[in-house]
Parts: sequence; structure tokens; C-alpha cells
Amino acid sequence: MKTRVIAFPGAPNLPIFAALEEGLFDAEAVAVEIELTPSSIYQAEQVAAGAFDVAMTAFDNVVAYSEGQGAAGPGVDPAYVVTLGATQLELSLIVAPDIETFDQLRGRTIALDAKDTGFAFVLTEMLQRAGLSRADTEYVAVGATPQRWQSVQAGAHAGTLTIEPFTTLATRAGFTVLQKSTDILPAYQGGVMAANRGYRQDHEDALAAYMRGYLAGLAWVRDPANRDAAAAHLQKHMPAIKPQAVGPVMASLLDPKSGLTPGGDILPDGMDCVLDLRSRHGFGGRTLTDHRKYLDLSLLEAIRKETGG
Repeated sequence: MKTRVIAFPGAPNLPIFAALEEGLFDAEAVAVEIELTPSSIYQAEQVAAGAFDVAMTAFDNVVAYSEGQGAAGPGVDPAYVVTLGATQLELSLIVAPDIETFDQLRGRTIALDAKDTGFAFVLTEMLQRAGLSRADTEYVAVGATPQRWQSVQAGAHAGTLTIEPFTTLATRAGFTVLQKSTDILPAYQGGVMAANRGYRQDHEDALAAYMRGYLAGLAWVRDPANRDAAAAHLQKHMPAIKPQAVGPVMASLLDPKSGLTPGGDILPDGMDCVLDLRSRHGFGGRTLTDHRKYLDLSLLEAIRKETGG
């Protein structure tokens, strides 16, 4: 069996890296092919075109495309459905060293994946609570976190939102965390595993095998006995993480408040937060209230019954 996965670059992919390195996908007889996406738009286009079966993506992307509000436009439908939760995901507003306050962002540009995705709505919420409007800054679509961080590091933009390990890389390079999403949002569903609905229906065994391998990788990563080996896998797959940075990155990743969600649980309050932000800051003109319509957790529940988890 084969499952083709497209994911955003970042430390939250560690369960996948661990499952690959430790033979946990092999144990489930599933061959996993993974590609890192340069943007949410590319990710959605490729899933919609049938090039990938599963996206490790932001929950807001699932909502957006389900509601016809996807950043790739109305002609692209990846038919996402959430099969398990992945991360709480702490987003950090990284800014240039010369910026110390939100007010200094007036008239400056901020790099984002796309202008109307969940991260953009988190940024808008940060700005509004600090007394700024979206019109006080300019949002620029740059792509996934590595590209955004590089653009800020090069001085092309005043700031961006980052996840680990890029937050630690930025602070160690002298850039400032102006605010974190966890400072203002008690819960926020960041990453999820989202299968294409057609793949979910037609290849249930392969998807279940991938999910079992991922969950085994997650459990392995979260086992304190594997901490050093897990850090080594992370550095192998993300060589930009230097030895002195791996400790803070791992600490954030293993904290359920800022990283991986134990057991692949979803965060109902975090999903409701995503819906609220899109309802208030998005462009669809609708109030979204029921996160359950984007989920199909039947395979997760079946796996838990099998394993007693």
C-alpha cells in the first residue's frame, strides 16, 4: 500500500520522520512518500489534482476549501476531511530587530503564506487587540514558513508568523517575538491530518495504515526514553536546526500547549477558535459555528478500539 503525503515544512513533522526512520510505517505495510509544500495554495492544487492523498495542513485550510473560500480560488477543491488532530501550533509574530512595538508596524509589510488563510486571521486578531487595523500594514503572500522567515531575515518584510524551529532560529539571529498566539488565544487548532475525501472512501486500508504509523511515530516521539533519538531524527530531516537550538525546539514541540497533540486528539475549543477568526476576519460573509462538519474521525476511533487507546 502507498500513501502520498504533502506537508508544510516544520518541526511538527517529527512523528512522520520518526515513523520513517524507526520502521513504523514498514510495520504497517504502507509506503509513505512525503513532499514539503512551498505554500498552502500549491498544497491544495496538488491534492485537488490527485498528486497527493493526504495533507498535513492547517485546520483553517480545511474549513476554507470546504466553504469555497480557499486561497487557490473557486476552481480548486482538494476535498479535505480531517481524520485526526496534529498540533495546537503556537504562532509567533517575528519582527525585525528595530521593531519593539506594534505601532512600529504601521506602514510596513508582513509576510504571510496567503492573504486570507488562518495565519492571516491570527495576525489580524493580534493587530486589532494592539489597536491597529489590517489597513495599517500590508499583507504580502510569500509562502510557507521557510520562505517567510528568509524574506524577513533579508529585510524584505518587517515581520511574519513562524512555527518551530523557525521561531527559535529567528530569535537566535537577533529577531524579536512581538507576540505569540498563545498570549491571546487559549486554544487554537493548528495542524491536522486531512485526507482527500475520495481517497478516504476508496483507500480506507491504506489511510488507516498511514494513520497507525503516524500515531506510532507520535507515541514514540513523546516517549521520554526516545528524546535524544527523536532530536537526532529532527536534525537529520531539518539540518537548519543547529545543536544549540534543538533543545528549545523539542521543548516547544513536545508541549501540548504549543506543539504536538497527544494521541492525535482534536481540540474542539481550538477548532471553534479557528471558525470564529475566519467568521470575523475572513471574506466569506458567513458565520461558521459547527466544526464537526469538517471531520471524519471514524478511522481514528476504530484504531483506538483496536489498540485499546
